[in-house]
Amino acid sequence: MTLDAWFISGAIVGLASTIVCIVAAVMKKKPNDVTLLALIAVELFIVAYAIGSIVRLSGGAHLAGEAWEFWGYMFTAAALPVAGFYWAMMERTFWSNYVMGAVGVTVVVMMARMAQIWYGTPVLAQAAQALNPLQQGFGL
Repeated sequence: MTLDAWFISGAIVGLASTIVCIVAAVMKKKPNDVTLLALIAVELFIVAYAIGSIVRLSGGAHLAGEAWEFWGYMFTAAALPVAGFYWAMMERTFWSNYVMGAVGVTVVVMMARMAQIWYGTPVLAQAAQALNPLQQGFGL
């Protein structure tokens, strides 16, 4: 997987948000300004990433994978912080911080998949080629 500045920045923001929210949950704190701002930082980063992706695509860059899959991940990654924020507003207990903590790390995983779609997955292509002789041996 190619690690570009977008992924590294997103990983820092997402993991920092997760750490802030999990520490608050362990300390049995209710959702507060700090944890909510950490979640908002993830959302703002995803919006910036979406705008940056639109600019890159209109500048002539191409996705190695399917566009619908990339934008589906982007939309879902943008919806997760909103859902976490809504959850925190509806359930004002320390458990909400665990939910918000899960949002940050989930967005990081989704960004890793988006990077694979953007640049391609040479590891998976090599694995498919390695399995090709096996498939021929099995008559597939």
